[in-house]
Amino acid sequence: MAVYSYVKKYSSPKKKAASYFSYISLIIGSVLLFWSFYPIVSFELYSRFFLNNSVKKPVSQDSVPSLDEAGSVLGNFSIFSNNLRDYTQASLWFPDRPQVGQPNLNVKQYTLSIPKINIKDAVVTVGGEDLTKSLVHYLPTSLPGEYGNVDIFGHSTLPQLYNPKDYRTVFTFLPSLEKGDDIFVKVGGVQYQYQVISMKVVDPKDVAVLDQDKSGSYLTLITCVPPGTIQSRLVVKAKLQLF
Repeated sequence: MAVYSYVKKYSSPKKKAASYFSYISLIIGSVLLFWSFYPIVSFELYSRFFLNNSVKKPVSQDSVPSLDEAGSVLGNFSIFSNNLRDYTQASLWFPDRPQVGQPNLNVKQYTLSIPKINIKDAVVTVGGEDLTKSLVHYLPTSLPGEYGNVDIFGHSTLPQLYNPKDYRTVFTFLPSLEKGDDIFVKVGGVQYQYQVISMKVVDPKDVAVLDQDKSGSYLTLITCVPPGTIQSRLVVKAKLQLF
């Protein structure tokens, strides 16, 4: 015959509620963590294993470069800092190729549309600097429709923060473009149609993507990647279609 017996005592309602609350908080925290980092991780995997295979210059495997010139303006920063605040000046994107003056072009602004990612008539400022107010045609030496390379900078952020009316997030979905997608540029009353021909990710020190190319009429769209960071630059090149 047993001398002692044990009877399981059920927790009080308050202890049960606290236990459930802890589990729920843990689940919510895990979901939020996944929600925040998934775009960054997924882009890294895509760029390294898929985008890498179709470009001449692969994604750099090195650590994040030291941008001395940008650092002198911004101070110490992390690649996961808020690039909506830090990189609103176009000249910080490629510190080794700053804008020096502006050429005497007769067009100061035009519009850009990309149907696939719901960009319609976004304003592009020729030789501009403030990326919170418009896209920026950087180092302008030619205009759309002319022979040469037109570099256009636009901000991006985490997809969860995307706002199609906010120029600080306008290029968020630029990585979803594919070869053959259409880009439309309207200069004055004339519309030009371009098609994407290549995509690649480069280091901010790789200023060659800003070089002129007089073999045709090109658009080069550039934004920071992975989404929400300032680590690298996504370069989408498109060529004018002649009909």
